[in-house]
Amino acid sequence: MVDAVSLVAIALLVGGVVGTVVPLVPGGLLSVSGLVLYWWNSGFAEPGPVSFTVLTALGVITLLVEFFGGSIAAKAGGASWGTTGAAAVVGITLMIVTGPVGLLIGLFGTVFLLEYARGGNVNHSGRSAFYATVGILASTAVQVLLTASILLGFLVAVFVF
Repeated sequence: MVDAVSLVAIALLVGGVVGTVVPLVPGGLLSVSGLVLYWWNSGFAEPGPVSFTVLTALGVITLLVEFFGGSIAAKAGGASWGTTGAAAVVGITLMIVTGPVGLLIGLFGTVFLLEYARGGNVNHSGRSAFYATVGILASTAVQVLLTASILLGFLVAVFVF
């Protein structure tokens, strides 16, 4: 029989996968929270220490991708750190007001405008804005894969072995 704490832990793990595609929901944090809650509730027995360590590491990587993936992509496209920071603020603000489309438009527009103002080069500005926007989308895809891997790994470690 499964107890209430185990159900909450599993719900957090499922919420972690869903949270990676829902704006402002920390999917990686939910996944790690569910994993730690279940591990604590099992008396630190399930999943085993190796599985727990690997799954927790995947959760930490997910958090790093969530927080820094878009910034790293923008920097790879040639944007300055100042432009990247401003784009993050504008993108998040527009996302709260208009949803995910606002995030993408705000991010692209801010990077393009600030990089153009900084260097006056349309090609560089467009490339930087493109990298930043694609980076956000790729970051989300990676987060979905990582949190789904955590969920699947957890289910296999706890219920199969």
